[in-house]
Amino acid sequence: MDIATIIGIIGGGACIIMSVLTSGGTIGGIIDVPSLFMTIGGSFFSLFICAPLSTCLGMFKVMGRTMKVFDFGEKQIIQNMVALSEKARREGILALEDGLDDVEDPFMRSGLRLVVDGTDGQVIRTIMENEMNQCEARHMNWINIITQWAGFAPGFGMMGTVVGLIGMLRNMEDKSSIGPNMAVALITTLYGSMMANWLLGPAAQKLIAQNASEMKTKEMIIEGVLAIQAGENPRIMAQKLLTYLDPVARKAIEADVLKD
Repeated sequence: MDIATIIGIIGGGACIIMSVLTSGGTIGGIIDVPSLFMTIGGSFFSLFICAPLSTCLGMFKVMGRTMKVFDFGEKQIIQNMVALSEKARREGILALEDGLDDVEDPFMRSGLRLVVDGTDGQVIRTIMENEMNQCEARHMNWINIITQWAGFAPGFGMMGTVVGLIGMLRNMEDKSSIGPNMAVALITTLYGSMMANWLLGPAAQKLIAQNASEMKTKEMIIEGVLAIQAGENPRIMAQKLLTYLDPVARKAIEADVLKD
């Protein structure tokens, strides 16, 4: 569970509520059902025009990923890579075949399978990079639909405001209703801004960060697989892979993988 996402949602909501209350307003004053239909419903259904039904409905599951902390196991991957490299140097590339089924990461396992099969290094790189790029493209497809929703929401908020103002101007003879009607008209703008800046936009950014971490791990795996295929010294390979880690993570395993 990613506590940061929960803190962001609860904390952001609390700040909005406190702002309303301390400015003399009430919670009921910012709740308006027609505005919810216009902003949330209208912006959501507009997505069906620009994306398939499966994408529009499936993005909620993807957004749930913001509630999780993902560990792509970079440190363990480096340790495994070094161990496999040492085994290949001692016993030969074909000796890696016995332990392939024990490799947990499917991307790493498929790359090592290519090595064992005697595939050329450039072909291995092409295949693995293509798989990585296609994976990233799928991720960005989901992220883009969430980003589009974040972009549509403020527009529908403004549309709701215009609709409210039209209704207000039609009843200008009742001057006592102008203030309340104006307040309701502006609520849709508030809803659109909240959706874009409090929920959808930040969710898309977190998913982008998760994707970047996963792609970095895949890049590291490609370098490790190619190093094993080329018969590089395990220590040199370890130094190369350690550059993908932050200083804290690097220090934690540096002594183990760089041992003589």
